[in-house]
Amino acid sequence: MPIYMDIHDVPGAEALDLAEAHRKDILIQDEYRCKCMTYWLDETRGNAFCLIEAPERSVVEEMHRKSHGFIPHKIIEVQNEVIESFLGRIRDPEKTKVSDTGLKVFSESAFRILLVIEMIDSILLVDKLGIPKAKDLHHKLSSSVKKQVSALDGREAEHTGSGIIVSFSQAAKAIECALNIQKDFSAAEKKSLGIKMGVSAGDPIAKSDKVFGDTIRLGKSLCTVYHPSGQIVVSTIVKKLVSGNFLQKNRKDILTLSAQDETFLETVFDKLEKNWQDSDFNVLSFCQSMSMSKSQLYRKTVALWDMSPNLLLKEYRLDKARELLRSQSYNISQTTFDSGFTSPSYFTKCFKKKFGLLPANYLNSPH
Repeated sequence: MPIYMDIHDVPGAEALDLAEAHRKDILIQDEYRCKCMTYWLDETRGNAFCLIEAPERSVVEEMHRKSHGFIPHKIIEVQNEVIESFLGRIRDPEKTKVSDTGLKVFSESAFRILLVIEMIDSILLVDKLGIPKAKDLHHKLSSSVKKQVSALDGREAEHTGSGIIVSFSQAAKAIECALNIQKDFSAAEKKSLGIKMGVSAGDPIAKSDKVFGDTIRLGKSLCTVYHPSGQIVVSTIVKKLVSGNFLQKNRKDILTLSAQDETFLETVFDKLEKNWQDSDFNVLSFCQSMSMSKSQLYRKTVALWDMSPNLLLKEYRLDKARELLRSQSYNISQTTFDSGFTSPSYFTKCFKKKFGLLPANYLNSPH
């Protein structure tokens, strides 16, 4: 059966309240063909997340309504492996306090700080450096991440062909991990790998239907910010979670955006994500969607990305096109039009200029 995670707004709820609600769910779970696996409670933020095996979403809501009346305001389908990789468990914690009435009582937040590490696509790295050197650098990065994550109580949550996501419970440890990884590499090695790091934070369910989708997206967006000195870009939430002394001590290595710039960054990527496949979406459309003049948008994109709105849009489309080709489900012609380009020859020219490799060669490279 599918596994679902839901979110409840429970301001003022305490550990004993959630333990009792969970017990009530378990008492009637068989009636609904459900299995109530575990939950997370954040008393400070006033929210709770339940993990439940159920026939479908609606059944989860029906069971909660009957058992205790705490109705979730969002439910998403998840994979056990994903939940465990980010949150560390899919069952109740082993060490829990038992109340006088036999209830297992615990309060553990699902809020996580994510270190997003972006690097050059492995296919492009091999083309650039050759197989032996590319493998050596990838191995060095993997070893560095494992060493630092283990030392700082993090969890390697996700790996892709061009990135790693690490989950932490403490913001300072996430930033320390990023700083230590940077120290393991020379400037030349970091340039070859194209290492960029962003640190964001949030709950497993928000606007996105993907686990930590909003937090991951922000972390990846932070990695795109232009910073020639290779700084680690930290979100405003993470900035609030660490001491000013910590940031001051590492001010040369850490870049924090203003709340206004972070909101602008998120809005820009929201517009790009919604429109990148539309070939009619151009700079004028971009400006209109942002409710900004051409000059206003130009100043902001140059400040954050050191590129014009037109180039930012094209670069975004090219990155998406590379992902389509990497999936090996698209040919060159399909990729051209599905990524918002109108001419295969122009697409090929732009792809070669950005990545140093023809789309056909990229598509036919070992993945």
